[in-house]
Amino acid sequence: MTKGNGSRNRVTKWIRWIARIWSFPILAYALLLLIGYAWNWVTTGVADPYAVEDYPPIEALPPILMFLSVLGLGIAWRWERLGGTITIVFQLAVLLSLLILSPITRDFPRSAAPYLMSLITAIPGILFLGCWWRSRKRAIPSS
Repeated sequence: MTKGNGSRNRVTKWIRWIARIWSFPILAYALLLLIGYAWNWVTTGVADPYAVEDYPPIEALPPILMFLSVLGLGIAWRWERLGGTITIVFQLAVLLSLLILSPITRDFPRSAAPYLMSLITAIPGILFLGCWWRSRKRAIPSS
């Protein structure tokens, strides 16, 4: 093994661990939310007792897409390409739905929070894809 490949392998390991460490609190938070809603649903019969009446169902789309992208982060721990792709695709869908439902220009400080959360969730997905790409390039023998 040449010196260049050894350092390349080490950088790939660092990227992988940064992505895992970054995604762990996101996964833990999403799991806590899911457990909380499930527990509330089991004990009281409704997932969210503070839900507003006549809430349009389209407003639930960004959180559902966000949860699916977090699920992609969990998958990326085992399969980097699949999980990273799921995360990025659903984050792009979240971004598109946010741009349609609540543009940034409307009530800026309050409307910027979902965009920031989307960015925080997308970065480990990008890192997982980068790690997969670097591992793939290492596995292909160069001529």
